[in-house]
Amino acid sequence: MDLQQRQLWNEDHKRLTSIIQKPTEHEKTIELFLNQHALLYSSKMDNSQVNTLEDELLNNITEETFRKYPVVSPGTKNSIVWHIWHIARIEDMTMNILVSNNDQVLDSGEWNKKLKIDYIHSGNEMTEMEVAELSSNIDINALLSYRIEVGRNTRAIIKSLQPGQFKQSVESVKIKKLLDQGAVKKEATWLLEYWGKKNIAGLILMPATRHNFLHLNKSIRIKDKIQK
Repeated sequence: MDLQQRQLWNEDHKRLTSIIQKPTEHEKTIELFLNQHALLYSSKMDNSQVNTLEDELLNNITEETFRKYPVVSPGTKNSIVWHIWHIARIEDMTMNILVSNNDQVLDSGEWNKKLKIDYIHSGNEMTEMEVAELSSNIDINALLSYRIEVGRNTRAIIKSLQPGQFKQSVESVKIKKLLDQGAVKKEATWLLEYWGKKNIAGLILMPATRHNFLHLNKSIRIKDKIQK
């Protein structure tokens, strides 16, 4: 995605924001979400021929660049693998627990074993030692596969929603379920409080779309600076 395509993505996201809570615009909302969401994932996710934001990140990236920590980049010092893992975890838990009340992809596919890490939380409030350990040890191929699985699952969930459901508030019992699962560190319970104030539309507009967009852009800036 070049600069013009990113600007178009932002304009479409504004349009999504304006229609997502209107039941009469439900079909348009689903279509627009799916288009926006696909541009944030590797084109392998839905066998697309369109170059995506993640495609841009992955093109010619080295393992050293993926894992480098700390990095010198505006707004972050975390590694690219941390950013990819973080957005995958956030989307996994918000879409599968808070929206559909199902199992997380992480739990249903023994992904932690494949990822070769012990962390199951969102990644917020990690110590420097923890980020360094994750950056060094995580299996990159498994990480990219996990993220694709999360993305495909999200798309199935959103397609299944009915008109009016985007306006439904996040249920407190689902927030407690995430807390009980250890989805956030004890230092990051503010994140659960934040999600608890949202409705499904709010989760779609941040964790499932803009949150990915922001972290992928950060990751591309890191890559460009290291591999310039």
